[in-house]
Amino acid sequence: MALKSKLLTDISLKGLDIAPSQVRGAVRIVPLLRRQVHGDLRLLHRSYNEDITVVSLEGEITKPGMKYFSYVPHGLVMSWSDDGSPVASFGGQIVKPDGKRLDCGCASVRLMHRMAKRESANQLRFLPLHLAMEGFLSLFFSGPDIAWNEYSRYALSHGLGSRYETAVSGRYIAGLEDALRVFEIHSRQVGVLVFVAEALASAFVVPTPEDYRALHTSLLEDFYSDLIYQYGLLYDTTLPMDVSVDESKINSLADLRGAIAKMRSDWASFQGFMAEGLLQRQLHSQRVYTAGPFVLQRFMTNLQLKHENYIGEAIARENGEIEYLKIYRLSEAQTRRAYLLSKLAHYNWNLDATAKALSHTREEFVCRMEAAGFGYLLNQQVRDAARKKAKKS
Repeated sequence: MALKSKLLTDISLKGLDIAPSQVRGAVRIVPLLRRQVHGDLRLLHRSYNEDITVVSLEGEITKPGMKYFSYVPHGLVMSWSDDGSPVASFGGQIVKPDGKRLDCGCASVRLMHRMAKRESANQLRFLPLHLAMEGFLSLFFSGPDIAWNEYSRYALSHGLGSRYETAVSGRYIAGLEDALRVFEIHSRQVGVLVFVAEALASAFVVPTPEDYRALHTSLLEDFYSDLIYQYGLLYDTTLPMDVSVDESKINSLADLRGAIAKMRSDWASFQGFMAEGLLQRQLHSQRVYTAGPFVLQRFMTNLQLKHENYIGEAIARENGEIEYLKIYRLSEAQTRRAYLLSKLAHYNWNLDATAKALSHTREEFVCRMEAAGFGYLLNQQVRDAARKKAKKS
């Protein structure tokens, strides 16, 4: 795995082994086992009970006064040592004030400061997945740098304005709760690949087996795209994996051991192939926090229309080994929106240049922006002209 200034440029499972999957209905869970547990990084689950959380993004790469609103069921507290010595399991359990709780009558609200907040010399609290989603929402948020005539006054003054995306709680993914409840947890297990109807729904990795056991059911509190939700409703089976031992070639215990090792290797390779939409994909990463020998970062795969695309966050060692990983699969609509914004930003928000690059007429591109929910960025004259041209054709 290539590294540039400690930032991941792709995701690999360096230091992890893929164990045979377990299947229940449409849910396939593939255990990830760590070969060497270092113990100098630990993660602790911190529960929240409010209906909605408001996170102030002051000091982060956003406009002043920007806030993030969402349901946030839990946070993670990261504790580490700088010299490689083990971190005690109780290191992150000291109760600390984490934001302020408000009772608004019909709902309770938690006010928090920053997506990732340092709590002591070697302790950091961050909001899993929300860290990645906030980064996704802030992409190209400032809008045009040049006062192009085609854009609305709102777009020139406020950029993209209030951006939002919708997602589904893991508790609504059919079969996921049952699968997490009944499946075996291996002694060296530190993570999973979760497939729903053979589509990669989640990749989750933590530093130690003890951390994983404590966080195993937190996958239910994560959010997933509506695509995964629909797959869970529409399909209730998985593809069969026909991996077996040829009895005719077994003449000794050594032969049996070799055949089983080969079977497990083939199984791991195939399950890794199933996740190729994430593994070894080029990433665009952003550093969030440097914690001694570790870097907390969020990322997005290079966007490809009609392919799998992911956002996520990771904690990596200096040697590129991933100690923490969590991903969210973008829906097709979310991919289209991000793709359009990326193309606009690449061509300096020039409508004609962007339309030409995408092999569209100006009017076709304007209609495409409106279909993606970005019509409000353009002034009324531009939108009206595109609609008239569309009616004539």
